[in-house]
Amino acid sequence: MIKKFIISACLLISFVSFAQQGTSSPYSFYGLGDVKFNGTLENRSMAGVSVEQDSIHINVNNPASYASLRQTTFTVGGTFATSKLKNETETSKAQRSTFDYLLVGIPMGKLGVGFGLIPTTSVGYKIKNDNSAGPEGSRSSQFEGSGGLNKVFFGAGYEIKKNWTIGADVQYNFGRIETNSIEAITGIPVSTVETNVTTLSGINFNLGTMYQRKIDTKLNLYTSLNYTFGTTLKSENTRLIRTDLEVDDQVTDNRDLELPSRFTVGAGLGEARKWLIGTSVAFQGKGEYENYYNTSDDVRYEKSSKYAIGGYYIPNYTSFSSYFKRITYRAGFKYEKIGLVVNSESIKDVGVSLGAGFPVTGQFSNVNFGIEFGKKGTVTANLIQENYINFSLSFSFNDKWFVKSKFN
Repeated sequence: MIKKFIISACLLISFVSFAQQGTSSPYSFYGLGDVKFNGTLENRSMAGVSVEQDSIHINVNNPASYASLRQTTFTVGGTFATSKLKNETETSKAQRSTFDYLLVGIPMGKLGVGFGLIPTTSVGYKIKNDNSAGPEGSRSSQFEGSGGLNKVFFGAGYEIKKNWTIGADVQYNFGRIETNSIEAITGIPVSTVETNVTTLSGINFNLGTMYQRKIDTKLNLYTSLNYTFGTTLKSENTRLIRTDLEVDDQVTDNRDLELPSRFTVGAGLGEARKWLIGTSVAFQGKGEYENYYNTSDDVRYEKSSKYAIGGYYIPNYTSFSSYFKRITYRAGFKYEKIGLVVNSESIKDVGVSLGAGFPVTGQFSNVNFGIEFGKKGTVTANLIQENYINFSLSFSFNDKWFVKSKFN
């Protein structure tokens, strides 16, 4: 059953990932777009903390975790996002529904493999400056953008020693970004439209290790290290400028963009299947994202960093008398510098997340729900502040593969 569901979901979501507009942030104009959380809802509900060697939940933030899986795991997730955008004088609201990931993890003894599809960045903005009611010669403009970067990956983890695993994965990045700018002048019946289409592709690699040890009969120490190599992303660009009457100009431009390396370290304390409190810190180098369509004198890129603390609590995962005692309750807090500087102001993202995992009775499968409250940007320096709320839902199905039947 799970195999048929995986095939159907892969076909559907592969199409949806190209079609969706996954953000409404004006900051998605810059670079490769708004960077999404590249992991499961279980980890996102803990602000991204992912230090435990989990046996039934896939953890794509560290490929070493695949070696800890004990059941084949298939998970798919999505988010409904609502945000309030404001500057010093105006406010507006926006909503989006997005696909977040499709992931599969398969245990093979000491070896485990994982693969899947994850949208990694999203471009989605629509800005309008309407002066059509003004005097003759007034300029009206509209700017729109859509698309983003996705990745498919395949990785493997191996248990080299009890409680110590290592892993690696290869990631193929691909995507398409389209931007349109329309300019009209009051009293002139012809408008000018500029369209930029960018196709992106590139390969990078990820290495990780995880280790845990008992401090006493119940308490465990968890540690995690992960390093993503920097890589070159090929960018093929086409710019088309036209009026309502004819095409005026078409330009093609190919260039290389630089995706920086990223280093993440995490640690936590907890009791297996009971509770966990952990923290993680990530540092990323300065990227080279300037493309044919998004250069600006007021924008530069810097090194980014993220600090997170989070955890979970399960009252009693073996309880027969109370379903609510088997629910996993999660929470986390993050503080992040996203690596973008606009008008000399470093853009920050601060958020709180809450979540719950609801077990499917009689199985190791579960349904997860999460909510995230946060703020990105600022109203100072003529910028825009985003106050966002994300509602996320995921389904995680577990089954045993490669097990011989004892009865015919």
